[in-house]
Amino acid sequence: MAETVNVKNIGLRGVTVADSKVSFIDGEKGILIYRGYRIEELGNSSTFPETAFLLLNGVLPDKEEMNEFNGKLLEARNIPDFLLEAMIQFPHDAHPMDVLQASIPMLATIDPDLNDETREGNIRKAIRLIARLPIVVAAWHRIRNDKSPLPPDLSLSHAGNFLWLLNGEKPSEEMAGDLDTCLLLHADHTFNASTFTCRQVVSTKAHMYSGVAAGVGALSGSLHGGANERVMQMLLAVKNEDNIEQWVQEKIASGEKIMGMGHAVYTTTDPRASFLKETALRLSTEHDKDNFVKLAIQIEEAAINEFSKRGKSKIKANVDFYSATVYNMMGIPLDMMTPIFAISRVAGWAAHIIEEKTGEAQEKPALYRPKAEYIGRYCGLMGCSYEPPKERED
Repeated sequence: MAETVNVKNIGLRGVTVADSKVSFIDGEKGILIYRGYRIEELGNSSTFPETAFLLLNGVLPDKEEMNEFNGKLLEARNIPDFLLEAMIQFPHDAHPMDVLQASIPMLATIDPDLNDETREGNIRKAIRLIARLPIVVAAWHRIRNDKSPLPPDLSLSHAGNFLWLLNGEKPSEEMAGDLDTCLLLHADHTFNASTFTCRQVVSTKAHMYSGVAAGVGALSGSLHGGANERVMQMLLAVKNEDNIEQWVQEKIASGEKIMGMGHAVYTTTDPRASFLKETALRLSTEHDKDNFVKLAIQIEEAAINEFSKRGKSKIKANVDFYSATVYNMMGIPLDMMTPIFAISRVAGWAAHIIEEKTGEAQEKPALYRPKAEYIGRYCGLMGCSYEPPKERED
């Protein structure tokens, strides 16, 4: 007998919709695993490109495989002139996430493997997307500030090249390394809203670019990737508050959200948040500037204390809470924080898309088609009687 799903289980939370080999979360213990490896292990030892290889291929590369993968990423560090020309025509106040989403279908038109649905063809598409999305994001930042996009620097790392393209300055190895770690930490997170969106779209046999464009749209929402931007907005808004504890108490009492607190899966601290908190504290010490780190800690501690008083001790900081302060110390503009999430998460999206398309997991639907419980107007099995417009006016 098929399991009956309670209609009150809003948002498919807790409902298993497919198998996956890409990543795993234990929300109660605060564990995140990519292809068998703990996120802490990868964060301390790996790089974003190596982790992207792991997500796409299921195993860590040997030296020759990594050199080949990096070579392909370097080869794909370009975007077509017609895309840059189109971006010049966009309103300069357009949000970077909207520009990024609009650009992905244009990138699709130049991909020679667009309709190659073999695993190898999709890997090649994934590499191009991983290499090109940072270029699009950085190019838009310069265009909207009336500056010319810069050519990629093949001598820089993946993260370092992005910072160069964004700011026009060669970053230190330390800063490039810190951004690389941030990208690694955001690279995948099982069936979150944007990843499920990607899989939902490509389950119709749509190509990878369609899935990724849809994923960017899902990520842009304030309850998903856009949350880091709203965390920074919150910090800016309360920087002059005299009593942070009282501010937090009043927020929670009124039913308002403390941005960056709480998660759909974790009932303890998000392991990525712990990693980013350490990074934020280290950066503030190394550069001798606070840049909202102390304020973020004050809000976190006050919120945890207040939630505990209200029997909600499982609400802890999530990945967005400290990524905002880390990016701020890197000089990254507020509205570029979510696009950075996207240029990282594209590696995980692509891995899930490939899994969806090739049937690597043991069980998955041919097409996602959930059921809704109709609670609207009902006039019996024959339906409501249609009245012509004139009679409705009477």
